[in-house]
Amino acid sequence: MKKYAIDAIRNVGLFGHQGVGKTSLCEAMLFTSGGIERMGRPDDGTTTTDFDAEEVRRRISINVGIGPCEWQPDKINILDVPGYLDFEGEVRGALRVVDAAILVTRATGDVEVGFENAWELAAERNTPRAVFVNRMDRENADFFSVVEKLRAMYGNAIAPVQIPIGQADAFRGIVDLIHMRAYEGVGREFTEVPIPAELTELAQQYREKLIESAAEGDDALIEKFFDTGTLSDEDVVHGLHSGIDSGKLVPVVCGSAAKNMGAAALMNLINEAFPNPTELPMPECKTPAGGDAKREASASEAFSALVFKTLADPFVGQLNYFRVFSGSIKSDSHVWNASTGKDERVGQLYVVKGKSQEPTTEVGAGDIGAVAKLAHTHTGDTLCDSAKPVIIEPIQFPKPVYEMAITAKTKVDEDKLGPAMQRVAAEDPTFKFRRDAVTGQTVCSGMGETHLNIVVEKLKKFGASVDIVPIRMPFRETITTKAQGQGKHKKQTGGRGQYGDCHIRLEPQPRGAGFEFVDAVVGGSIPRQYIPAVEKGVIEAMSTGILAGNNVVDVKCTCYDGSYHDVDSSEMAFRSAGIMAFNTVAAKANPVILEPMVMVSVTVPDGMMGDVMSDLSGKRGRIAGTEAVGRSRMCVRAVVPQSEMTRYAIDLRSLSRGRGTFEVEPSHYEEVPAHVVQQIVAEYQKHKEEHAHSH
Repeated sequence: MKKYAIDAIRNVGLFGHQGVGKTSLCEAMLFTSGGIERMGRPDDGTTTTDFDAEEVRRRISINVGIGPCEWQPDKINILDVPGYLDFEGEVRGALRVVDAAILVTRATGDVEVGFENAWELAAERNTPRAVFVNRMDRENADFFSVVEKLRAMYGNAIAPVQIPIGQADAFRGIVDLIHMRAYEGVGREFTEVPIPAELTELAQQYREKLIESAAEGDDALIEKFFDTGTLSDEDVVHGLHSGIDSGKLVPVVCGSAAKNMGAAALMNLINEAFPNPTELPMPECKTPAGGDAKREASASEAFSALVFKTLADPFVGQLNYFRVFSGSIKSDSHVWNASTGKDERVGQLYVVKGKSQEPTTEVGAGDIGAVAKLAHTHTGDTLCDSAKPVIIEPIQFPKPVYEMAITAKTKVDEDKLGPAMQRVAAEDPTFKFRRDAVTGQTVCSGMGETHLNIVVEKLKKFGASVDIVPIRMPFRETITTKAQGQGKHKKQTGGRGQYGDCHIRLEPQPRGAGFEFVDAVVGGSIPRQYIPAVEKGVIEAMSTGILAGNNVVDVKCTCYDGSYHDVDSSEMAFRSAGIMAFNTVAAKANPVILEPMVMVSVTVPDGMMGDVMSDLSGKRGRIAGTEAVGRSRMCVRAVVPQSEMTRYAIDLRSLSRGRGTFEVEPSHYEEVPAHVVQQIVAEYQKHKEEHAHSH
């Protein structure tokens, strides 16, 4: 692929809900432009941008795929972005490096949540947008109904620049309202035809609306429009271009990606009216010290690039995808990673098309490339010229919302698990893992069940096979009343025996006060040197729980009496006596189980508030408050037991049809209700029995 000047490059992303045909549209664009020999199909696993084994198996996009193509006179870098809600991190990464977002929606039914989410994220960044109404050949397809729904949601910025010739079975082409020409046919064979007589009047009406929208993009055009009542095609293109760049105008086009109808017209619009990298502001930059830094989107500036995707491969190693914002990068050179403060040696650079990597000597300003085997570089890092270092505003990835516990299948898997998880986390910033200090489990966090199931497959690729196991809650136990009693450890066998005897009193402490041990023995009934052994025994017994094997907290233990034997007493005997005393007395002190509570903030469209609140109440939650946030959305805050939140990402998604988001923060511990205690104790006993049988 030849080198292109920065103003001849267009970086566009295909965004929208899963299953609306983004990958097929990318395929149609690549085929129509001559970038690939034949069109693949997602159902056959033969598309350019879905090449990962899991993508082929599941028939969904998991990673951002890149498909560059040449469409005279420009180069268009197409990013095929996953629409499945578990992969919002990919959406955010792609939005940081494209200059325009093409939002794909079906010609039937309502606008879906993946479309809405991508629109909102693009609007936050003021990324220029366009809409492609796909599947115009399907039964019940209705372009005009989709346009009205979009207008109802997003206002008069929605501006059709085409109308379809026929719909559903009768769909055979489009009328281009910019140049008032009609086209019929498939792919490169799009031929110009006269505008059908039955569409002449409708096309004229839509053309007039488009002229008004285009005029609003530029003050000089408004004046001209008022003076003459119309605009030339060149004026319309100029007005469209200005309106798209500023976000005031969102052009709507249509087609059928699977039949390769409409891809050529879309690429013509991209060439004609979409911004090139010099026409948009650079992302915010800082110096490594945190001061403001300025960079222009220009080939003559010092080099700066943002890494927006990392692919870890067990055979090839790590591949970093990056977008150059200024200057250029050459193969066999050195660059500075300003995010980590490390020098990186750059080997071979590549232009990526799906899984194929074409070696290149240089990647210039505005373009997208890839580099393998960088030692210290991950997603979100800035690469730059060491003489003029800058940090490009990093990508804000969403926090993980779903957890599951895993355990290695074998000892070999266990040894490989740590490094494997680190490699997956380096590739995917929405994946986190930790070892729970209380339960001892390895806990993985991600964006949903599908996301973490795919992580499990990736771990296998790096040599670590794991089982998914139920996540254990870090329950605690405590006592609620005072009690006292004795623990006596006495063993007489041949030779020296064992003797330890202590009397203790247990009383509850305020929540969070911890453990306190008081030595109140008088008159030497227990020799001084054995008192610490009693304390050790009590602490050991507390670690194994009273009711269900959980750590006991917030207890004051007073040792006030006991007895000993001159020959048979020892530290070990008094430690055993301490264990026995605690187990006996704690059982009489009205023990309870404490559960971790979390503060949950759930944001949903205001019409869904009632459902969310009743669902949280059903999860033993207490509503702490509600507030309005942004465009017709509400935030509900509630205190909920952590054990009720393990599948909340899935519950909320089905409850809100994917329109809800939530965040969780640890709060405090509370007493578990009696009926829940019975379940916890029963599960503990069952787990103990299973463990005993397996050993």
